[in-house]
Amino acid sequence: MKHYDEILIGSGPAAYKMSNLLAQTDHQVLVIEGFEFGGTCPNYGCEPKIFLEGAVRNVLQSQQLVGKGISKPATLDWQQLMQTKLERFNPWPAETKENIAKTHDVESGYAEFVDDHTVKVNGNSYQADHIIIATGQTPNILNIPGKDELHTSFDVLSLKKLPQKITFIGAGFVSLELATLVAAAGAEVTVIMHSDRVLRGFPKEESSVLVKAMQDRGIRFMFKTNTQSLLAGDDELVLETDQGSVKTNYVVDATGRHPNIERLHLERTNIQYDRNGILVDDHLKTTVDGVYAIGDVVSRHEPKLTPVAEFEGQYLFNYLTGNTQDTIKYPTIGRAAFTYPVVAMAGVNPDNVVDNHSYQIKKVPLKYGSLYAGQNDQLSHLTLVFKNQQLVGVSAVGEHAADDVNNFLPVIGLKITGKEYRQAVMAIYPALADKVGGEL
Repeated sequence: MKHYDEILIGSGPAAYKMSNLLAQTDHQVLVIEGFEFGGTCPNYGCEPKIFLEGAVRNVLQSQQLVGKGISKPATLDWQQLMQTKLERFNPWPAETKENIAKTHDVESGYAEFVDDHTVKVNGNSYQADHIIIATGQTPNILNIPGKDELHTSFDVLSLKKLPQKITFIGAGFVSLELATLVAAAGAEVTVIMHSDRVLRGFPKEESSVLVKAMQDRGIRFMFKTNTQSLLAGDDELVLETDQGSVKTNYVVDATGRHPNIERLHLERTNIQYDRNGILVDDHLKTTVDGVYAIGDVVSRHEPKLTPVAEFEGQYLFNYLTGNTQDTIKYPTIGRAAFTYPVVAMAGVNPDNVVDNHSYQIKKVPLKYGSLYAGQNDQLSHLTLVFKNQQLVGVSAVGEHAADDVNNFLPVIGLKITGKEYRQAVMAIYPALADKVGGEL
């Protein structure tokens, strides 16, 4: 049985980060991947999604400016856009595998644990000083009659021909971002959710602004609705809910994701996990010595995002190579839904402290600035949360919300005051400087 210094199970952002760092050492490393090399993000997640969003945003911006300087809005050619996307992203798994194989051994197949310290893949058993589980998450599939007709975000991001009517079940990041894309391309879109609001975890006000904007573009929302079954008709599908039937051509299950652990056979080990993923300590070690977990497969409070996964990969490399003995400490994390408008936030959510007198909440409309007025952006605004005059939270909705929140991250993360910020930074006008002014 071959023994390695490290075995990486998975090759997504967390594992790929570690793989690249370990390539700079003399460690013997095995990388095992049963899905696409590179994981979800570069193949069926954030990378292709943001690539498509580039064209979609320009189309929606042009529509917003009709009568304000643009006489004819742009239109989206979905087939052409998808072909461009496929040409760019289809080679990525093979290229990623090739890059890893330059410095590490590689196995294409699903790994399973034989015992606490032995994994098997393709009939071969291996052991290592450190086994790192980085298998990520996979989309949920509702257990309803007709579930075989359900599609996931993976399917949508490779959809060569756009159906006329598309229905999304769920109202999180994935659902609303994909709904924005296909609606801009001309599909009739319905979003169904069992709750009374979208993007739970983001401030309610910004989420409501987004829903209104999407509704104004013709996207239908069905709140407090439970999906019951999906029936195939002659030329369409019928989605039955407790609020009536929805006739559609394509249904996307966007009800969330779950940790990719089923194939690992953790029941053969003492590795503990819950519904959110594998349990780890503050060194990312599982309940078995020598076995660690990083990335979206980990059960943790921090958002399951690519930068967080890469941060964990960097930390665990430093810890396993003796460069740190400190426990992992996460930085201030920004997150955004790349809808139209974009919704973004970092730090304290204003909804959680609205009745707490220790915090002060300040709302800053942005529509009056020349940059926003010139884009006919009437929706954009910032919400700033202060505690003892220190900025501790920011949220935004608008075309530039992700950048707006990013601009405030150093103030929150470094815990500098507004005075210190203004003394150290003079931002470009009329972009950030016009937004911030004397608000900090």
